[in-house]
Amino acid sequence: MSKFLITIVGPTAIGKTSLAIKLARNYKTEIISADSRQFYKELNIGTAKPSNDELLSIKHHLINNISVNDKYDISQFESDARKIIDKLFKTKDYVILVGGSGLYIDTILYGIDKIPNVKESLRKELNMEFQNNGLKNLLAQLKKIDPITYKNIDLNNHRRIIRALEVSISSKKPYSSFLTDSVKESNYNEIIIGLNCDRDKLHSLINKRVDKMIQCGLIEEVEKLVKFKNLNALNTIGYKEIFDYLDNKISLEQSSEKIKTNSRRYAKRQLTYFNSNKTINWFDSQYEITNIIKLIESKRITQQLT
Repeated sequence: MSKFLITIVGPTAIGKTSLAIKLARNYKTEIISADSRQFYKELNIGTAKPSNDELLSIKHHLINNISVNDKYDISQFESDARKIIDKLFKTKDYVILVGGSGLYIDTILYGIDKIPNVKESLRKELNMEFQNNGLKNLLAQLKKIDPITYKNIDLNNHRRIIRALEVSISSKKPYSSFLTDSVKESNYNEIIIGLNCDRDKLHSLINKRVDKMIQCGLIEEVEKLVKFKNLNALNTIGYKEIFDYLDNKISLEQSSEKIKTNSRRYAKRQLTYFNSNKTINWFDSQYEITNIIKLIESKRITQQLT
């Protein structure tokens, strides 16, 4: 029987984790996270990690595996994830890959070229520019030298923006070219499931999630992370806005609204990215799980007959 990597994608708050757990239970398998922030053991509420009960019910990989102090890039993720998948396929016919970070998903499905090393002096220079002048100049530079990355990247995430710039400047090639030029042959039979819904409903889901995060202790979580405030992992949606509140720059209500706004913008970029992949099988967020299982089974039968 062929082995299948079932990949679940979609915008933030759409319900990817819930679907992944249902499918993992059905196929008696395990889940690999492709979320670029759930690696960090210190970040929980703000990254919408699976609950403790969910983590206990199904084995998850690449969640809580590093500290915010650790260096961990997309190449390391690719290596770790592929090792886990290959190991699981020795005993299981299906493995679940789930996440909303498109580039991380693509490294597993299609691979990436080896990204060149950059000089530490350039990285410091770009970080200094960010510290002194914010993102405005960096974004203008990225838009000029790599419009593809500019279109798809989280425009509020200075860590990723600086990474794209340093690679583009060092190599004299757009950062996006390293993600698309030499697609590697995949050893996996891939079935990609996408979840989506209409915009108003998605915005409502996002708003409810943010409200729940705050009710469940997001502020208290961020207070405990103040000593890590300057680390790249903390300069992301759900954390930087609360830091502004704790620094008395904005009110709690303003902070909450900023998280919602930034999350909605991020969801839009996620959908733009995923919509470029025509192999995704899209389902409404109010899916019938039996319909998704039927699709997977039909793909399996088709594969066996070819």
